[in-house]
Amino acid sequence: MVPGVGAGTPKKVQCEVIHQFIFAAPKPGLSADAFVSYWRNFHAVDFAAKIPQIRQYLVATRLKLATGRDLPVFEGAAEIWLKDDAEQIASMQSPEFLQGARADEPRWAAFWQTLGIDTDPVVLRDYDGAQPWPEFSKLYVLLKRRPDLSIGAFRDGMAADRRSWREEAGGAVRHLIGFARAGLYGLGEPRFDAVEVLSFADAGALQGCLAGRFGAALRAGWPLTDERYVFAFAAQEHWIIRPGER
Repeated sequence: MVPGVGAGTPKKVQCEVIHQFIFAAPKPGLSADAFVSYWRNFHAVDFAAKIPQIRQYLVATRLKLATGRDLPVFEGAAEIWLKDDAEQIASMQSPEFLQGARADEPRWAAFWQTLGIDTDPVVLRDYDGAQPWPEFSKLYVLLKRRPDLSIGAFRDGMAADRRSWREEAGGAVRHLIGFARAGLYGLGEPRFDAVEVLSFADAGALQGCLAGRFGAALRAGWPLTDERYVFAFAAQEHWIIRPGER
């Protein structure tokens, strides 16, 4: 049986101890096409992928599909999987990061606009198809909880709510919610409390989801979220380090 929404307790995939999302925009004067080309073909391969602690890594570049909650700033997202806190700290102290990936950022990215969120992922529906994994079309949804809700109530409520969305998710072959890690609340509030990600076989299936009940609910806003801070964009993923390669 494929683990899914409504199929019992959501499961965590072993490799997804820390699932980091990095949303980025081009530096002034750099076109969107040049930005994503440099990110995918140079920065990701020549710098970021050489950080030894990164277990999995992909870059997803924006698709021209209207979501009704469009986030116009970013042209892409990176997803990075790390084993644990110790390896994350080691990665940020590594020469591959300090003299490599970090030093390269000003060449292509408006680093002052970059949004990074470290999350604890809950996989609601996992992919069980052909291996290696194909490159999915994805819907990213950034979520902020309603102001009167505690962090725990938001997390529990969202996980429970999404168990009812198996059919409404409109053909998603993978579905997860990454909840902002507790450490991000130590000195204040992260900009978002969660990143929801729905993966589809192709852009047509994603567009079908946006045209259906899930898309309508996204545009209307969910009861547990602050509808002023629900943003989304569609993207095409490109694997740099696939599951099982490292």
